[in-house]
Amino acid sequence: MKGSEIAETGWRRQRGEPSMLDVFRSITVNPGATPWRRFLAFVGPGYLVAVGYMDPGNWATSLAGGAQFGYALLVVALVSNIMAIILQALCARLAIATGRDLAQACRDAFPKAVAWPLWAFAELAICATDLAEVIGTAIALNLLFGMPMEIGVLVTALDVIVILWLQNMGFRWVEAFIITLLGVIALCFGIQIALADPNWGEVIRGFAPTTEIVRNPQMLYLALGIIGATVMPHNLYLHSGIVQTRAYGSTIPEKRDALKWATLDSTIALMFALIVNASILVLAAASFHKTGQTEVAELGRAHELLAPLLGASIAPTLFAIALLCCGLNSTVTATMAGQIVMEGFLDIKLPSWLRRLATRLVAIVPALLVTWIYGAGETAKLLILSQVVLGLQLPFAIVPLVMFTASRTKMGELVAPRWLTVTAAVVAAIIIVLNIKLLVDLAVG
Repeated sequence: MKGSEIAETGWRRQRGEPSMLDVFRSITVNPGATPWRRFLAFVGPGYLVAVGYMDPGNWATSLAGGAQFGYALLVVALVSNIMAIILQALCARLAIATGRDLAQACRDAFPKAVAWPLWAFAELAICATDLAEVIGTAIALNLLFGMPMEIGVLVTALDVIVILWLQNMGFRWVEAFIITLLGVIALCFGIQIALADPNWGEVIRGFAPTTEIVRNPQMLYLALGIIGATVMPHNLYLHSGIVQTRAYGSTIPEKRDALKWATLDSTIALMFALIVNASILVLAAASFHKTGQTEVAELGRAHELLAPLLGASIAPTLFAIALLCCGLNSTVTATMAGQIVMEGFLDIKLPSWLRRLATRLVAIVPALLVTWIYGAGETAKLLILSQVVLGLQLPFAIVPLVMFTASRTKMGELVAPRWLTVTAAVVAAIIIVLNIKLLVDLAVG
């Protein structure tokens, strides 16, 4: 592509090789199939994205929020989910319209002085995500099998074997693995909620907004943590990459059809994620806040209290199984996100096992330090802090996404409608304002 052609498309650089080349366009979409079969062809990426909305870091923030403030922060989970649906729809639109994932779009649109810091922020977000997964999975192994936390942290590095095995079998197997574990998580929480018997009137009222969330620094801290754990930066890069595993064609009608089904897939999957996220908070509110255990934030402590509070010995086991499934799921999607970010920004192709081990080492070191120095009792603070880091990094991923999808020169006929761009811009502005207020509160405190 010549310089004049690049200028006409609105990009500074021509499009390079796609990320995750081994699975790019690997899943066939039959344009002559029935609408139901076309939809099924696109089912999968949305659930991989939904995994990031219920990872172990989310558990820590939701448990702390439910234990301290009852059902009041349910509205934050709802608002976060709406934000996620809007932003993930833009990710699918960017990928399908331009053939670029978000990392490639940043590399091709910005000068290096801008693209490189964005890459650094994205890597920081993935490290924070991986840190939460390392700790959460290690806690689950400890709760289920009595494995020491230090050993559990090291064992989590071996998940690269599972990931490579799944990828070699085909991307559909990765999606099937994720969806199966999500089903186990939903079943576990369904049983625990039934045992907890929450006040459903208070649950419904918890979805109503309240100004106390902004006025109370502790509530705001947890609220931003929930947003960071829900609208996760790495998910924006992930979705824009894995939606391109579908061979949906190159004509505008084919792309419009692909966009419709991809958006429906992610919306349904994220509504499922909302149910799981809300269940964690409802369980904490009904089990801990109701009985005066308002300081519960540690996953291990929550596991310990569930049996006596719910009167069922199976409750803590279900809790630990769901936590392990969340950790396993999250490691798969974080690996893919890391691969997409590195290949997209730097145009460097690394074996997935090498990329995974490098990311895991960065996460394992602080996790080991915390467990060795302070013991498992301090892990919740690190989990919640990791989610706040994600919240602070969000604007650096959201703003470029909104800019790209609003540009007709870059997107062509699939440019985002004005109402969608305005809505996404408002979402970005809300998150930025909340971040600034949080930093001010932390500085004053």
